[in-house]
Amino acid sequence: MTPATAFKVLTQQQWADFERERVFRGAPVDIADGYIHLSTAEQLDTTIAKYFAGQDGLMIAEVDLIQLGDAVRWEPARDGDLFPHIYAELPIHAVVSLQRHD
Repeated sequence: MTPATAFKVLTQQQWADFERERVFRGAPVDIADGYIHLSTAEQLDTTIAKYFAGQDGLMIAEVDLIQLGDAVRWEPARDGDLFPHIYAELPIHAVVSLQRHD
């Protein structure tokens, strides 16, 4: 069974743009890959360590996957683990909580 929520790691600037535009179209890696990368709660620490090492002030947005419906696909990635990927823009109303990670 897949979780109902997953997490998107954002820089402060990405979050500020997301708040202003009310939709997130993706970080450069998301745009290059054609989908928005998310991590489950269990995958989050490894994602931060691998892709955001040394960055302060990260914003961790918890995303309601149920609201996104068929735009979410669970696909194998790092070490064969299934990761949630969003094949659409992410609307801000799908963010159910936000935490700062320093």
